[in-house]
Amino acid sequence: MEFPVSLQDIQTAHQRIVPYVHRTPILTSESVNEIAGCELYFKCENFQKVGAFKARGGVNAVLSLPEEQRKKGVVTHSSGNHAQAIAMAAKMAGIPAYIVMPKTAPEVKRKAVAGYGAQITLCEPTQQSREENAVRIQDETGATFISPYNDYSVITGQASCAKELMEDQPGLDAIIAPVGGGGLMAGTLLSVHYMDNKIDVYAGEPEGAKDTYLSMQTGEITKVDHPNSIADGLLASMGEKNFGIIKPLIKDVFLVTDQEIIEAMRLIWERMKIIIEPSCAVPMAALLKNKEVFAGRKVGMILTGGNVDLAKLPF
Repeated sequence: MEFPVSLQDIQTAHQRIVPYVHRTPILTSESVNEIAGCELYFKCENFQKVGAFKARGGVNAVLSLPEEQRKKGVVTHSSGNHAQAIAMAAKMAGIPAYIVMPKTAPEVKRKAVAGYGAQITLCEPTQQSREENAVRIQDETGATFISPYNDYSVITGQASCAKELMEDQPGLDAIIAPVGGGGLMAGTLLSVHYMDNKIDVYAGEPEGAKDTYLSMQTGEITKVDHPNSIADGLLASMGEKNFGIIKPLIKDVFLVTDQEIIEAMRLIWERMKIIIEPSCAVPMAALLKNKEVFAGRKVGMILTGGNVDLAKLPF
């Protein structure tokens, strides 16, 4: 099957972003392995620039723009991590960044975006309000819109994460990551498809935002009207470009409740002594709920980010 992103595209994107992002470490934990019943290899994107894997796609998307276009700046809408990634990439490139954020976005993420010098516009916490504001700013400034996930240059940048995981930890049987808009999942599936297609790729998704799960059932994008979950980074609706890649390649999508997410998050904080945000704990929750699928296997898990509001810890 032909995909709009090639292995060459992924390799080029990786080379482009290497000077600007971290090659994050892979951690292991004997005690977590015992609890999970499998060998886990955690790709720690919570240690990434801006505290999340989104730095990869954001930097690639901004640096891929032609010089003339780039000068007018970039605009996006995001509740946090993608906003930070675009703001950081724009600052590096010396261009303006216009970020539309829902009023409900965590304070820690809003402060970080402002810290990179981006212009923030607050909006109502709906997809419609986010999109309308972004379009208005685009019209006023001539800035280029960069979708948080429904964009091939973003997907290609995110693909570098699984690429590094497979290079640094050969011989994996499976990889599991969270799914929201689908940028990381689409990128992960493409890297696995080209580099080692014997690896099974799974997604974890919150019960309250299960559009990917429903879309896989119906075979077409099926939206959830009012997505709601503690995993604030996974509330976005699946992008069409992403679904075109995810649908034929993914092994399965597992649903988890907010309570299961909180327990998995706490487990990683306690056993591994690292900070992860709720969205990041979703694959761990999914794995613990479906142990029989992973029993005795070597599993790579992408820990997507660590931007948690410490004043509002769920435990």
